[in-house]
Amino acid sequence: METTLIILKPDAVQRGLMGRIVSRFEEKGLQIVGAKLTMISPELAATHYKDHQGKGFYNGLVGFMTSSPVLVLAVRGIGAITIARSMMGATFGSKAAPGTIRGDFGVSNSFNLIHGSDSPEAAARELGLFFKAGEVLDFPRAGDRWVYDSSSGKSE
Repeated sequence: METTLIILKPDAVQRGLMGRIVSRFEEKGLQIVGAKLTMISPELAATHYKDHQGKGFYNGLVGFMTSSPVLVLAVRGIGAITIARSMMGATFGSKAAPGTIRGDFGVSNSFNLIHGSDSPEAAARELGLFFKAGEVLDFPRAGDRWVYDSSSGKSE
């Protein structure tokens, strides 16, 4: 099982898309194991986006991410990082395929609704930025036997 960070950005929150987007992850079979509605401070945004410092879009990105509440999620499942990123779609809504979150809900090349960790290392770092110890839960779901085939003795 992998756990990844998902952020529903200010545009998703302001447009009232939180429930519809969270439902997509749950309907796919992924488990929400942490959630909080929060304001990202400029300091946290700077830490989170440190790899983009010095780029032309950095100040606008930090300003956007600190402009309104975001919904931060810890999402768990087998292959959760790859699955979530596929569900998100291409970075820009205008280029994202229909059926993806960005393809269905976005047209902007700046406001792109959602962030998802791009690797296990990034997920571990990012989850640590947004969740304190004990805020990402570990609990069984009875329905997992209908999400993952374990007839071979291991979940697939």
